[in-house]
Amino acid sequence: MAEHIIIVENEQDWLEEYPALNVITSKNYLADSQRYRSKGIRIVNLCRGYQYLSEGYYCSLLAEARQHKIIPSVRTLTNLSRKSIYSLDFDDLERQLQKLSISHFTEISGDEMELLICFGQTSQGQLPELARMLYELFPCPLMKVVFRKNKDWQIKKIKSISITSLKKDQREFFVNSIQHYLTRRWRIQKQKSSARYDMAILYNPNEKLPPSNMAALRKFIEAGKRLGLDVELIQQKDYSRLGEYDALFIRETTSIDNYTYRFARKAESEGMVIMDDPNSIVRCTNKVYLTELLQLNNIPIPKSVILHKGDDLKKLSTLGYPVVLKIPDGSFSRGIYKAENAEQSKKFSQLLFKESDLILAQEYMYTEFDWRVGIINRSPIFVSQYFMSKAHWQIVKHKEGGAFLEGGFKTWDLEHVSVELIEVALKAANLIGDGFYGVDIKQTANGYVVIEVNDNPNADAGVEDKVLGNELYDIIMKEFLRRLEKRTKREEDVV
Repeated sequence: MAEHIIIVENEQDWLEEYPALNVITSKNYLADSQRYRSKGIRIVNLCRGYQYLSEGYYCSLLAEARQHKIIPSVRTLTNLSRKSIYSLDFDDLERQLQKLSISHFTEISGDEMELLICFGQTSQGQLPELARMLYELFPCPLMKVVFRKNKDWQIKKIKSISITSLKKDQREFFVNSIQHYLTRRWRIQKQKSSARYDMAILYNPNEKLPPSNMAALRKFIEAGKRLGLDVELIQQKDYSRLGEYDALFIRETTSIDNYTYRFARKAESEGMVIMDDPNSIVRCTNKVYLTELLQLNNIPIPKSVILHKGDDLKKLSTLGYPVVLKIPDGSFSRGIYKAENAEQSKKFSQLLFKESDLILAQEYMYTEFDWRVGIINRSPIFVSQYFMSKAHWQIVKHKEGGAFLEGGFKTWDLEHVSVELIEVALKAANLIGDGFYGVDIKQTANGYVVIEVNDNPNADAGVEDKVLGNELYDIIMKEFLRRLEKRTKREEDVV
């Protein structure tokens, strides 16, 4: 039988009246990766809050890296973080509400009501079906749903809540719900499917370091036309039109904290073929998650220490100086500092801890260049070298006022690079999924070392296509077509 672990922020949060379960603190779980290495552990994260880059957030993030079954998942936390994201799923819920409104809501006084959902159950017996639907969309241990009546009842807000906020009369219901939950099987949500051939490429014409330049975007459009795909460039303002398309290719820098993730989430909810998919965005944009994931799967990475806010920085002595300090979700060399000594480590860590409860420290490993292996559907398609910018230790040197300098590059024929380089890249990317990834690798005297996996790798005209030319764009667009046709066949088989 699977081991269950309950995570709380403070031991006092688990009251004496609650059942005797395996309860640990979030700090212990985050700090002791060796103790909690076993796969198949089921974790209920009951931290006081799940804000982005908070302790509660990291418990769910690292649980996924450790291949534990976790509720709530990072994806659920992200989906619940903003109404602009979770409201994507309101259509079916609103229809369900209208069915219930006459028979069950007429006795409610006033124009607002709240519904407490514990592990998919509600103590308000007349609304079990709605509670189940909400929980299947947002599997979160404790949720509060606020309804408001205008002409009809509508969902005003959905939010996760802490066990510390439960009132005395709600605690017995919580106990019954968690005991019921821990004895049943965990299920994986099914995704919708799609079967048409119109494609959108999301881009930002004002982005200074986009993953694809305009020449590359034109080549993607041309490749799509050769394959019978109608490809159109869209921007943030086209969000409401997303449902017109059957596939989405995100060609601007992704983040779960901006609209690119909402586009991915919406595209998936519409049954579209999507790269980058929401799971890949969540997994790749956080360096702490990637570090834990790669370590646990014995993939070589730089010596690393995950720092918790308030930690003694003497932990960095195991890395030696200089040391590299990173914000978990930085990109294009941003949010990364090289500390030459303990004094600089303290200064830079204080800056980074303003944005995240955890930061990543890694040994400084200078090389003249980084390898980038481009992979799609678990197969390599290009290999490039990115050289450090002049008189700098990173590929991109950012200057004041937004200016930047980039180093040079060289793109290689796959047949002329090390088989070991490709194998290491594939092992790392396959842990994320079967999308379009770029694996950054350093070549050292001791072998190849993975720095990170990018969910939104560059595909620039004149750089990554230097060897394959137009074939690079054909390969990527053929993968979209393959997935569309596979989805079409699946729907035809169902009919």
